[in-house]
Amino acid sequence: MSEEITQKIHQMGAQARAASYKLSLLSSEEKNTILGAMADGIRANSEEILSENQKDLQSGSTKGLSSAMLDRLLLDGPRLEAIASALEHVATLPDPVGQVLDNWSRPNGIRIEQVRVPIGTIGIIYESRPNVTADAAGLCFKTGNATILRGGSEAIHSNRAIAAALQEGGAKAGLPEHSIQLIPFTDRESVAAMAGMDQWLDLIIPRGGKGLIETVVSLARMPVIKHYDGICHLFVEKSADQEMAIEIAVNSKTHKPGVCNALETLLIEKSIASEFLPKVVKTLRENSVELRGCETSRSIVSDLIPATQEDWSTEYLEKILSIKIVDDLTEAVAHINTYGSHHTDCIVTSVESQAEKFLHSVDSACVMHNVSTRFADGGEFGFGAEIGISTDKLHARGPMGLRELTSYQYRIRGNGQTKA
Repeated sequence: MSEEITQKIHQMGAQARAASYKLSLLSSEEKNTILGAMADGIRANSEEILSENQKDLQSGSTKGLSSAMLDRLLLDGPRLEAIASALEHVATLPDPVGQVLDNWSRPNGIRIEQVRVPIGTIGIIYESRPNVTADAAGLCFKTGNATILRGGSEAIHSNRAIAAALQEGGAKAGLPEHSIQLIPFTDRESVAAMAGMDQWLDLIIPRGGKGLIETVVSLARMPVIKHYDGICHLFVEKSADQEMAIEIAVNSKTHKPGVCNALETLLIEKSIASEFLPKVVKTLRENSVELRGCETSRSIVSDLIPATQEDWSTEYLEKILSIKIVDDLTEAVAHINTYGSHHTDCIVTSVESQAEKFLHSVDSACVMHNVSTRFADGGEFGFGAEIGISTDKLHARGPMGLRELTSYQYRIRGNGQTKA
């Protein structure tokens, strides 16, 4: 590993740790004022940011990035305004820091409080989308955390310009120095350096492809919050309103196919398959979805592409859907718990007891009844914004909002008590 990269990143870590102590002393009002100033910084530097973004787009086009990837990179006036507005929106959200989670007194008169506090220093490693630079920085700052950002090479010019605008704008309102830092290197060595500095970073959150996340997890010496895949299922139970089920299936698959809460596998109860399958196939095909079916489903709709064992554990992230006929809810749950990614899974049923059995049996971060999987999202949950979605069980699970960027401490108060 390059000595220059290691030294620079460790220096940034030490600076972040020092900044985190200053951030923990800011009031909610002070943080909200600074967030507004960050938004102003984005607007004031819009020409510079858009100019730098053009460099990324030109480089990406030369390297042959897909149209979808180039669209993720693209910044224009409306998208830049959306970034600024998102920072202002974060300022309107309730600040969880300082919230008293519990309090009690002991017989000896000691009073104990459990209080939300910032995690401290957080590293964010992400790919493609330059808006993540502002989103992650804003959310972490709102919760009093210092942030070290490491974006992908494809957006390096945009990320540098956005980070500089945040720092410049925030400083005018009292943003502590080094609260938000962007690693200037895009070498893979920088990821390893971040993952190894547990004396400075309390947490790493990787956002990107499975390969990136696996690399971070294998190297990290501090906790990592992540999700590998979004292999989401929809189970249509025999009592389901079939028109509702079709609408939910189509929306879950086609609303935005390239995201982690998009539908990847449709499970249909055997007793209604001969009636329901042709109808849902027709509508999905009208929406340009490629369909891969199990042997039983192909006996009903013969021109389905044969599904392989690999299909059941594949996150397509495009308009491809696998279909499997199952005997009953028990088999559906077993299939989901075996092949799913513990992200988001849904049942469509008119029987409340079947819904409750599904919700209690499926081991996923988000389990749903009669609703599109696309609602597995921090904004849709009313969190206002999210840093990502976690399929871990500790410390956060599901969409991660402001509360998930905090820890807690015990504050004990007495009047001279000593241990006997």
